[in-house]
Amino acid sequence: MNPVKVFALTTALLCAGPLAASPQDTTLWNNKQCAVVLTYDDAIDAHLDNAVPALDSLKLRGTFYLIGSVPVVTRRLNEWRLVAKHGHELGNHTMYHPCDSRLPGRGFVTPDHDLSKYTVERAVNEIRATNALLKKIDGKTARTFAYPCGERQIGNAFFYDQLRKDFVATRGVTPGLQTDAQVDLADVNCYPVNGQSGAYLIDLVQKAQQSHTLLVFLFHGVGGGHHLNVDLQAHRHLLHYLKAHEKDIWVAPMVEVAEKIRASQQVKSATK
Repeated sequence: MNPVKVFALTTALLCAGPLAASPQDTTLWNNKQCAVVLTYDDAIDAHLDNAVPALDSLKLRGTFYLIGSVPVVTRRLNEWRLVAKHGHELGNHTMYHPCDSRLPGRGFVTPDHDLSKYTVERAVNEIRATNALLKKIDGKTARTFAYPCGERQIGNAFFYDQLRKDFVATRGVTPGLQTDAQVDLADVNCYPVNGQSGAYLIDLVQKAQQSHTLLVFLFHGVGGGHHLNVDLQAHRHLLHYLKAHEKDIWVAPMVEVAEKIRASQQVKSATK
């Protein structure tokens, strides 16, 4: 090709920005460039005081992974019911948030809730009891689960294997952007947030837009309330970007996105 024409074509492509997604890239994400899921772990006051009002003000929806035994669940039960009525998902984060005390940084783990001392049966029973509690709050049966501390095993056993029919999917803690084919619904990737700027969070969204992938954020504290925290300005910055680009970005609770992915994977599996 003539060098002048090559230069002209290259310039035109650069000016046009990212290439448009092909239909198979975007159909799964409601005909948008990507899907973004906002998840909030541990059921803390800052979620009801800061995160929910910020989401509701922009008509964005997220997933709140509740620990069934924490006082903020029972003390603010009517508010959690309202959260569900506004379209947010109340996800399962176990009854007591058991983690393995033998791993580094686990000084917070109490002997009663040390995952290394659990049996698979106990873990499964407590998780199902949390599902029953959540159903009493929101009346729903379809929901997702999040591994406390990202831990999937008790000894050599993957305890979630007995819970696959109880949930649409479960979220892990491993960072990564994924196409629907790459998603493991038993361990969905996510990006834990702790002190990153709004610009960093938006850059991740833009990478998801360009690659037509799923991006899941994991928040704990929002403007405080937890040692893992995103400040209010960074959180607000992200939400406003998502709202400003809602024609290109599908923002939905984990359960809705996971249901779409599961259906897509089943169709692809059946046609192989």
